[in-house]
Amino acid sequence: MKNILIIGGSKGIGKAIAEQQLLNQNVTNISRTAPEITHANLTHFSLDITQDELPEIEALDSIIYCPGTINLKPISGLSLDDFRHDFEVNVIGAIKTIQKYLPVLKKGNKPSILLFSTVAVKLGMPYHASVATSKAAIEGLVKSLGAELAPNIRINAIAPTITDTSLAANILRNDRMRDNMTERHPMKGFLNTQEVAAMACFLISDQAQSMSGQIIPMDYGIVTFKL
Repeated sequence: MKNILIIGGSKGIGKAIAEQQLLNQNVTNISRTAPEITHANLTHFSLDITQDELPEIEALDSIIYCPGTINLKPISGLSLDDFRHDFEVNVIGAIKTIQKYLPVLKKGNKPSILLFSTVAVKLGMPYHASVATSKAAIEGLVKSLGAELAPNIRINAIAPTITDTSLAANILRNDRMRDNMTERHPMKGFLNTQEVAAMACFLISDQAQSMSGQIIPMDYGIVTFKL
């Protein structure tokens, strides 16, 4: 069994990843709230990734950093503190985690790191200035660390379109908005957490040993196609 660290595994995509990984792996979750699930293979630490000291972990094969923000405002409505907060959650938290556990990860079995970007980095979407800026930094981090840590540690990121989570509840708050979001995507749909979790589990698996420094779009065609 491998040892998987998930930051933000109590809700949304992180929770779905944890549920899939717990079937065969040891999972350590770090989040402010405890997961609803319990399992013999699950260890949980309750803390704020941006504020608190991270716990010691003795063995580690993969890091998955899931925290994110959806702070959609026009540029005139975004304060510098909005940008700082989004950068702190999306980028500084990931860097803090990687720096803390890199010495342990280097000793792991085919070790890997997985981060999360967004389609808004490539697509250019109004009101996404703060989140797209911070997620663009994540993509730069993936490329830089992919080169720096090769060939021993792989690092990739998933860039999903809107995903049906509590974080996106305001965007998907009624049937009309869900239908509009479906129609907006050329493949006529949007993501659920299980889809994204399946890709995450693949990217940290031994089956993805050829992949590092990659930003994997899961976009239902919204970036790729114009129909």
